[in-house]
Amino acid sequence: MPPKFVRILIRLAAKSFELKLPTLKSWLLRNISVTFAAALLLISFHAWAAGEISNVTARSSPDWLRSGTIYEIFPRDFSKAGNLNGVTAQLDELHTLGVNILWTMPIHPIGEKFRKGEFGSPYSIKDYYAVDPNYGTVNDYKRLVLEAHRRGMKVIMDLVANHTAWDSVMMNHPDFYKHDARGKMIPPVPEWTDVAALNYDNPALRQYMIAMLKYWIQTCDVDGFRCDSAAMVPTDFWEQIRAALVKVKPDIIMLAEASKPELLTNAFDIDYSWPLLSTMNKVLAHDASAARVRHSWEISRAQFPKNALHLRISDDHDEPRAVNRYGFDGALAASALMFTLDGVPLIYNGMEVGDKAESAGGALFNQQSISWHSKEHQELRSTYHDLIELRHQYAALCNPDVEWLHNSDETNLVTFLRRDDKDELLVIINFSKLPLKGSIDLKNADGFVPVKISGRQNSDDTPLPIVHLHGFEWRIYHRSSLLSPATSVAAGNN
Repeated sequence: MPPKFVRILIRLAAKSFELKLPTLKSWLLRNISVTFAAALLLISFHAWAAGEISNVTARSSPDWLRSGTIYEIFPRDFSKAGNLNGVTAQLDELHTLGVNILWTMPIHPIGEKFRKGEFGSPYSIKDYYAVDPNYGTVNDYKRLVLEAHRRGMKVIMDLVANHTAWDSVMMNHPDFYKHDARGKMIPPVPEWTDVAALNYDNPALRQYMIAMLKYWIQTCDVDGFRCDSAAMVPTDFWEQIRAALVKVKPDIIMLAEASKPELLTNAFDIDYSWPLLSTMNKVLAHDASAARVRHSWEISRAQFPKNALHLRISDDHDEPRAVNRYGFDGALAASALMFTLDGVPLIYNGMEVGDKAESAGGALFNQQSISWHSKEHQELRSTYHDLIELRHQYAALCNPDVEWLHNSDETNLVTFLRRDDKDELLVIINFSKLPLKGSIDLKNADGFVPVKISGRQNSDDTPLPIVHLHGFEWRIYHRSSLLSPATSVAAGNN
C-alpha cells in the first residue's frame, strides 16, 4: 500500500484528467516507481494552470454588481408570513438600508422523499418550474421582482443545478441522473442523502436546464442566478448557460458558490471568497495572527484572473451566525473588512439587527424566525446603512486595487488603503479583543479625517500615524486624492 499522500494524489489525478479511479489506481499501484513522478507532474500541472489563469482578465461585469451590496433572503425565516408576499412587504426597509441586489434562496417545492427536518432543505427541489405553495405562486414572485425593480433593486434567483429531490418531476428521465456501477442513482456526496446527483454528460439535461432558466428570465424578469455547488457542475456547462442567457438578457449576472479560478474567465461574474472566510474563522475564533488576512488575499490574487470579483462573506445560511462565532464586536469588525475590501459584500437576512438565531446545520431544514425587533444593538442597522452608503459615495471602494500597509502590530492589526483619482480611504481594524497602541507606515498622514459611522465612536483622537484602539475597534479615514502627497510606504502594491 503506497503512502496516504500518494493515494490522495491518485484521486486528484483521476479527477483532474477525468479518468476512472479504479483504472488509474490499479495501473499506478502496479507501477509504483512512477507514482512519485506522476505526483510531481500533477503538482506542476496545477501550478501551471493556476499561473495561466491568473494572467487572464476576468469577464467584465455590470457596474450595478461591482458597486453593489447583495442581501440574501431566506423567505421561510424572513417574515412572520414566511412567504414571498412577506418579502415584498419589507422591500421599502431593504431599500432604505441601501442594498441593491436581493438574492432569494430557492423558492421551489421541496422534496418529501428522504426529507431532512420538518420543512426540508430548500436545496432539495421537486420542480424547477414551480413555486413552493407555502411561499405562494409564480405571480407572487413576479410581483416581488417588479416591486424590487421599481425601487431600483435587482433580484437574483438561487439555481440548484447539481442535484434534485428524489421525488423530482425529472425522475421521469432517469438518464438525467448519475448512477453507480450497479445502475443505482446516487447522491452527489454520500452525506447528502436527501438529493440525487444530475448527470451533465447528457445533452438533453443541459437543454432542459437552459430552457428552465430562460423561463424565469422571461416570466419574472430576474436579473441573475446564484449557482449552488457550482464547482461540482462541469465548467463547460456554465459557459454554455452564459452564452444562452446573455441572448435573452445581456446584463444577466451569475454568482458561483465556489472558489475555482477557471469559473471567472467566461462563465461567472463573481464567486465566493471562501479562503478569506476560512481565514477570518481562524483569526477571530481561534486567535490566529491577523497577518493571515493579507496573506489569504494575496494568495487569491495570485491564483485568480485579473480583476476577479469575489463575494465577501462573514455570514450566510451555511455558517453559524457571525455574532455567535466571533461575538458581537468581532462580527462587526469582520463586516468592516468585508465592506472595505475589493469585491462585493453580502448581508444575510438579520445581520443588520444582530440576529442570533442559528443559521447553519439543522436550521436549513426547519424554521428559525428572525428577531427583527430586539432591543439589543438597535444602532446596528444604521451602522450597516452607513457602510453600504460608503460604497455608493466612494468609487475607490469598488475598484480591484488594495494597497496593504505595514504597521507595528501585524499580529492583531490590519491596515490598508483604497484609492482612486478622487479619494483615498484608510482602513484600520483591530482583530484582537484587547486594546492596542500602534503605528501605521504612512509617509504622510496629512489630510486624513475620520469617517463618521452611525453607532460607532472612535476611542480617542490621537493623530495618525499613531492609533489607540479598543478591542475589535475599527476606523475608516478619508482624504481627497487631489490634496494627498505620495502617501505610503506600502507593502504589496497590487
